[in-house]
Amino acid sequence: MRFRRTAVVLAVSASLLAPATAEAAPSGGAPPGWVTLTESSLEGVHGTAPDVTIRNVLTVTAAGTALRVRLSNPFGATAMTVRSVWAGRQPSTNSPALAPGSNHRATFGFRHTVTIPPGASVWTDPLPLPVRRGDHVAVSVYAPGAPVDDHTFPPPATDTPGSFTSAGPGDAGADESGSAYGPFAPGVLWWTDAISAVSPARGTIVALGDSITDGYNAFGGGPRWTDVLAERMETLPPWRRLSVANAGISGNTVSVQPNPYDPTGQCCGPPAPVRLDRDVLSLPGVRYVLLLEGTNDLGGGDNAPPAPAAQVIDAMRTIAGRVHAAGHRIVGATILPMCNAAGSAKEQARLAVDAWIRTSGTFDAVLDFDAVLRDPADPTVIRADWRTDCYHPNAAGDRILGDSIDLKVFAR
Repeated sequence: MRFRRTAVVLAVSASLLAPATAEAAPSGGAPPGWVTLTESSLEGVHGTAPDVTIRNVLTVTAAGTALRVRLSNPFGATAMTVRSVWAGRQPSTNSPALAPGSNHRATFGFRHTVTIPPGASVWTDPLPLPVRRGDHVAVSVYAPGAPVDDHTFPPPATDTPGSFTSAGPGDAGADESGSAYGPFAPGVLWWTDAISAVSPARGTIVALGDSITDGYNAFGGGPRWTDVLAERMETLPPWRRLSVANAGISGNTVSVQPNPYDPTGQCCGPPAPVRLDRDVLSLPGVRYVLLLEGTNDLGGGDNAPPAPAAQVIDAMRTIAGRVHAAGHRIVGATILPMCNAAGSAKEQARLAVDAWIRTSGTFDAVLDFDAVLRDPADPTVIRADWRTDCYHPNAAGDRILGDSIDLKVFAR
């Protein structure tokens, strides 16, 4: 424990001396001791920011100090100039008010403003803001005229990411009372895509997936399955705990193909292999990747036909190879039932992919989510009391998934 504490102190000192830079190489992004406490993968660019401040709210999944925030401009055709960023703790998700004295103005290489080129990301300098698992961190960003790189999805009811917008114009980041802001917009985030800190957690699990990971339609008053996993991590001894970063995007595909739902691709993010570096491998402290994706490929839509099993398998194999090459472990989860008739081409493709996930040896471990949620009387569907629709578990189903994960999978 003494060695660990020393490493953490050195990591903080090194970062305080480092200038703000664009996103780091996939193999790292921070000195030892840093982990990613939360993530919200950006999915597209939608217009230009008005003269307002956006107070983004994310829930962290582990304790930490020397907190840093990552802002990204992955899809903007022009540079974005960030004029001001503040970060503080939010006692209640129902209010934009912050805990008195917790709000701190961020710097980038000791500067208050930063310009982020198209396709780039920047981290703030460390902030004197300690957090515990479950704390809500409010990141207030003032970047009028910037391209709006966002994350937007119909969210679950509990601990959902979201934002408040100031009445404008001007910079309202310093307002701890929350009086400058309007109502909460659940599931809407601009520019803020990750928070990291120096943490006693030994690393980060990044859940790479689609709407089932993102939390779409997880109705019923409970958290997403990734949040359940984070809750359970808190029950472990401190030296075994891991943070959980949610890299789910609704509508996303695991293979490189046109998006089934949106010909512009703006709703659903780049395919998983395209976004793997930015959304997974560049994050600090990555130790495991948990892959649950393929439903949208196999299901197809108006803009793309159903993908064959071989296409999905090849994409998963490629992702696993890149994760291993980066020095991380990868856990594969089987694809959930999709209401396709027994014997149909879609159901046969799903069963083929799941059989490959279970038996190929490509993954370091397998979570059989299909077996957990399928209806014993009709294995082509999720059990009725655990689903919202054909593709998505409800909050009860998410709780079952999160509780079903054997934590020993993450013991190495």
